[in-house]
Amino acid sequence: QMFGIRHLQAFLLFLGLIVAYSLRVDMSVAILSLKRSYCDLNISYTIQNTLKRNVKLVYNLKEYKWDSETRSTVLSSFFWGYVVTQIPAGQLAQRFGAKILLTGSLFVASLFTILTPLAADLGGAELTCGSRVIQGLAQGFIFPSIHTLLSSWTPMEERGRLATYVYAGSQVGTIITMSLSGKMSSTIGWPSIFYLFGGIGIGWAVLWFFFGADHPRSAKFISKAEKDYIETNLGSIQSTDNKRSTPWAAIFTSLPMWALILAHCGQNWGFWTLLTEMPSYMNDVLGFDIGSNGLLSALPYLVMWLTSFLFSWVSDILNSRQLISLATSRKLFNSIAHWIPGVTLIALAFSSKEDTTLPVVLLTIAVGVNSGTYLGFQLNHIDLSPNYAGTLMGITNCAANIMSIIGPLLVGFIVTDQGNEYQWRIVFFIASGIYFLGNLIFVIFGKAEIQPWNDPEPTRNVEAKDDLAMKNADSKEKV
Repeated sequence: QMFGIRHLQAFLLFLGLIVAYSLRVDMSVAILSLKRSYCDLNISYTIQNTLKRNVKLVYNLKEYKWDSETRSTVLSSFFWGYVVTQIPAGQLAQRFGAKILLTGSLFVASLFTILTPLAADLGGAELTCGSRVIQGLAQGFIFPSIHTLLSSWTPMEERGRLATYVYAGSQVGTIITMSLSGKMSSTIGWPSIFYLFGGIGIGWAVLWFFFGADHPRSAKFISKAEKDYIETNLGSIQSTDNKRSTPWAAIFTSLPMWALILAHCGQNWGFWTLLTEMPSYMNDVLGFDIGSNGLLSALPYLVMWLTSFLFSWVSDILNSRQLISLATSRKLFNSIAHWIPGVTLIALAFSSKEDTTLPVVLLTIAVGVNSGTYLGFQLNHIDLSPNYAGTLMGITNCAANIMSIIGPLLVGFIVTDQGNEYQWRIVFFIASGIYFLGNLIFVIFGKAEIQPWNDPEPTRNVEAKDDLAMKNADSKEKV
């Protein structure tokens, strides 16, 4: 089947991540020209034979005098809330379903995005941080929910491809936001950024509420053939007991799980340091004005989006022809995603600001190949435990986003002069080292086999698996 309900779910999740990342990234560009635009409506009358009304709009711009430390604090404040809800999100998605959590998550995040200009106007940096914290709390439900949905909707042979398409939404969201935000900020004022993307987010929440589904069993319009095909090819029997206990001790004493946590931490330190600070670096060190900055800042994420499809295609060939094991495939693509950026960041540290082309090329490579993580550690949660994939993502994302808080704050501490290329060099050295170490641990200790603690019920009736297997030949022919 060329397009089934599983593909519709993937497409909606793809759109959801576009929205989610637009709500995260908007502040990275807007903060460079954080100004309040308001309109005084002046009406004058001119009498020439007949009465004519001339309406003139006058825009007054008020700048917020935020220093480097304040800007870094505002940028990191999103993650203060984001880390808090990660682990509860996995548990709630397991018990109550990921659909409703995802709907509420993006609705709340979108609403407070729209309120961000008002927060800045009424309370300056403090209230703006408060708004961003609430957005982070809401978005903390997103990845555990998506991982829970992917574990229920993606057949084993399609998992890498569909997951890549879904997570590619994060790059598309970044590209769109960075491309539009710079121009919008410099022409119609920075508040327009938050109004636009917040409004789109509320629209997506309504769409997902009506067309999203927790699993094939609850989906509207799905055929029996597609439902059987998905459930037969999930790679393991998934429990339907929403109140099953979580094997916390087994999870936290699992070496592959710790390798996954550290790989995710390395990813977030490098990626979010670049994502939140790259606009400032390109503006203050490379000297691009904000209009150009938005387009150039988006370029690496365009490349990352394109390489995600290339890596997915290569992965399909390697796995379908069984040229390498699944574990080797995960480690190969994760190494591409972490070690190549590690090398390019070192090169970036020694590049000259007089040559603006080379830094742009290096930044594009560093971010562009990072899409390999979609076929690396990012799917490893489902490899280890389909039944607790959302909870595992909550655990690793919680730990990893502590790095997302520390990273920008450390940049603010190190880079006291935004135009000092030597201070930025230290930032790139640190990110490179963390990329290298995190992936090294994943390569040595990571695994891609379902762990024994995935099913804590040893007396489980295995005949269910045999019954599903008998449907496999039938359903594959029909789907």
